[in-house]
Amino acid sequence: MRAPTASLEPLRERPFRLLFFGRGLSAVGDAIVPVAVTFAVLRHGNATDLGIVLGAQWGARVLFLVAGGVWADRLPRQLVMMAADVLRAVVQAVIALAFFTGSVQVWQLAVASALFGFASAFFNPASTGLVPSIVSAKKLQEANALLGLMRGLTEVAGPTVSGLIVATLGFGPVFAIDSASFIASFACLAAMRLPRDLQRQEGRSVIGDALEGFRLVLERRWMVAGLCADVVSNLALAALFVLGPVVAKQHFNGARDWGFVLTGGAVGGLIGSAIALRYKPQRPLFVGYALGITFALQLLGLVPPLPLPALIFGNGIVFAAIVILNTYWTTMEQQHVPPEALSRVDSLSWVASLVVFPVGLVVVGPIAAVIGVRSTLVLASGLAALAVVIALSVRDVRELRRIELPQTDELLLTAPEP
Repeated sequence: MRAPTASLEPLRERPFRLLFFGRGLSAVGDAIVPVAVTFAVLRHGNATDLGIVLGAQWGARVLFLVAGGVWADRLPRQLVMMAADVLRAVVQAVIALAFFTGSVQVWQLAVASALFGFASAFFNPASTGLVPSIVSAKKLQEANALLGLMRGLTEVAGPTVSGLIVATLGFGPVFAIDSASFIASFACLAAMRLPRDLQRQEGRSVIGDALEGFRLVLERRWMVAGLCADVVSNLALAALFVLGPVVAKQHFNGARDWGFVLTGGAVGGLIGSAIALRYKPQRPLFVGYALGITFALQLLGLVPPLPLPALIFGNGIVFAAIVILNTYWTTMEQQHVPPEALSRVDSLSWVASLVVFPVGLVVVGPIAAVIGVRSTLVLASGLAALAVVIALSVRDVRELRRIELPQTDELLLTAPEP
């Protein structure tokens, strides 16, 4: 058993410590914005407007994610992240000012959401690619788990804090806080003092770089199998978010009790990060995908629904499993993908999930209208189980091992051939 302080070892390395606190501060701002955006749009518009505003951010992120990954591999990732922070800070400051002056309009919120999604499409792949260069290779999983733990903490408290701020001070302060959080993140990144090594490969187009990233994904059977499993699983996840509230309305106390179920999931995510911080299996993806069976069981637990405490507990287990798998996946990417291509490969892996999930949100309702809520939930449970089978049926997923290195190894990890 490792000493408890071993899990916090990445924080002893100054560059990662700065990244951790910078991302933590920006996560605080991000966690309070969704509630404010939702109710601000509904105050100044309607449900259709809300869909447009939320879709603008989602669509911009999906549209530019691959480009973000390519440029994060070409340019110093630290600078890409700083540029994204500047854009997001300015956008949120402008929206805050619009609220303070009483001049906000729905179209402004939609444009701001699109710009926010655009910036995130560059920041997130750059961040994934930056971590292996600022953390000792032996501490990668702990570093990823710590970032997830910080994000989970803000997601648990964020909606409640946002509601209190909106109720007492209005919408403007929420966006002002978010803007300030990105300025803090920028300052932390600027303080890293990393070598600014231009990574661009001369003579290759953006499309060429993207295709190279796609080739690297196809060469790794564990990635292909895992992404196929994730696509199927995310379709099932859409059923949970669409039909879960329907079940809560029909059998429990509606929004209040569904809120309890979601809170259980958020707490479970925190627990999952804590587990990933300490538990380092030799075959991480085998463990991570095997845990996916809990999702299939949770969906069956809605048909007919188990008692509310069981659903809350089950949702906690499901989201703990999701966070554990995500942490293991990111660590395996960082260990087994060449550092110079890590950001674009990571962006490609996210595109599949980000595209299929909203499709699932759209089609679940009509399917349930035709075959019924219970039958749709059973079907979704079958998809969740199928995702586990898809992943674990591939030997490379079952047998992919973490790279164990002596504590004295260098920060940068040279990825092995697939």
